[in-house]
Amino acid sequence: MRVYVPLTLSGLAEAYKTGELGAGPFVAYAVTPALREWYLSDDIEELEYAALNRAALASLRLLALDPGTVRRRVVVALDVPEGAAVADPDRGLDPGSLGEVRIDGPVPLAKAAAVHVDSDEAEADVTAAADALGAADTGDDDAQFVVDGAEDHELLWFATQEIPNLVGLGD
Repeated sequence: MRVYVPLTLSGLAEAYKTGELGAGPFVAYAVTPALREWYLSDDIEELEYAALNRAALASLRLLALDPGTVRRRVVVALDVPEGAAVADPDRGLDPGSLGEVRIDGPVPLAKAAAVHVDSDEAEADVTAAADALGAADTGDDDAQFVVDGAEDHELLWFATQEIPNLVGLGD
């Protein structure tokens, strides 16, 4: 099963150093029944893209909590065994938790299929979005417009072999 784990660049650096994601339990995003119902599509690529975007928003939330980290959203695409990622049935249709799953234990970073990261050009918009997130959550339409601006930037795809360079540990 493919899941999408929201991180920051500092979180990715930590995962690279330890060789694993999360000490467990941790939140990721996947194609859940609720996400399928919300998105109204049977196209698995579209559904996985929707799950990736949900993880990107969660990464933005992590950035908002850590003003000292580089303002680039990070999502790790990870393959886990069926049943390792569990959706909370009580929150299934909650718009804030669509696609959210819980993974109970650490997962080797070697299980990662790819890493998705904002480009340098997105940093200004991502910074503004992280700063506006609190106001957007309280219903401020102008702040929501700023948050939506970060979504205009597509995350770039990187092979897992590129992680050292992404976190500043490469040659």
